[in-house]
Amino acid sequence: MKTQDVRIYTAQRLDWLWALRDNQRRAELAKLRRGVGHAPGDLPELWGSFLRGMPESFQGRSAPSAAEWAVYLALTLYAMHQQGNDQPMNRPGNTLGRAVRQLAERNTPAGQDWTEASVLRRFNALATAEEITEISHHLRGMIQLLSAAKDGGIPLDYPQLAADLYELQCTDPRYAQIPANVRLRWGQDLYRDSKPAPEENEKEN
Repeated sequence: MKTQDVRIYTAQRLDWLWALRDNQRRAELAKLRRGVGHAPGDLPELWGSFLRGMPESFQGRSAPSAAEWAVYLALTLYAMHQQGNDQPMNRPGNTLGRAVRQLAERNTPAGQDWTEASVLRRFNALATAEEITEISHHLRGMIQLLSAAKDGGIPLDYPQLAADLYELQCTDPRYAQIPANVRLRWGQDLYRDSKPAPEENEKEN
């Protein structure tokens, strides 16, 4: 499995984007956004955006590899997420499950349980999708919601998203549990209590 390599390469491409001058970065992000909804390799103008410096071991033969899909989706969806948001929408540690929890809490009226938020139905559809184009479709809708969240866009850890997308495509019988483990992590992050535990002396009072 190349999971760590996929994460590192995606982070390198994002670092490269942010090192560009403002006008160059805007142009590159606009180009990447045109790739949303397409398969890797469909648009020759994007080849350099996600293939430059890519390890040869990532590259597919007769079709895009799992690594190429993972990197391509992470970069094009990041470009869509960043549009209209002044702050960087890539944030290490803010995994997909955490981001969706934040979105659900923001969208829930006072006095109601965030677990009843409609956004969770869309997240469940994403979590149960199996084929990469179906995953891409549901993920696109989720990123649109994160980008347009009230009180400002909710950022996402895009290198980790790329790693998750890579592992979701695993078909090697030796690693049959890996896609299920990705979905379990999403659920764990979704339901993890982000509030700090009370101090011992507070418990006693």
